[in-house]
Amino acid sequence: MAFRPLHDRILVRRVESEEKTKGGIIIPDTAKEKPQEGKVIAVGPGARNEQGQVQPLDVKAGDRILFGKWSGTEIKIHGEDLLIMKESDVMGIIEAQPAEQIAA
Repeated sequence: MAFRPLHDRILVRRVESEEKTKGGIIIPDTAKEKPQEGKVIAVGPGARNEQGQVQPLDVKAGDRILFGKWSGTEIKIHGEDLLIMKESDVMGIIEAQPAEQIAA
């Protein structure tokens, strides 16, 4: 992608939510809430601290994150709906768990 966010901003693609509930009910598009989970596509270099040094971001491209319901600004790049937000809007990074812990 030919887009690079500035300062402490990140570019996020929302992760699509399930179209079916656990009970098998299909949820129509009009009733779905926008997911609050996404994948980081691109990150800026970081914000400057009081000394003028660039403070790198904690998130990186490829991270799966959780963010607030009203976080970020929706934009469209190459026909794809994406979000651009500040790193401070991110609530946390979802880390992949080893398969043995999931089975337990």
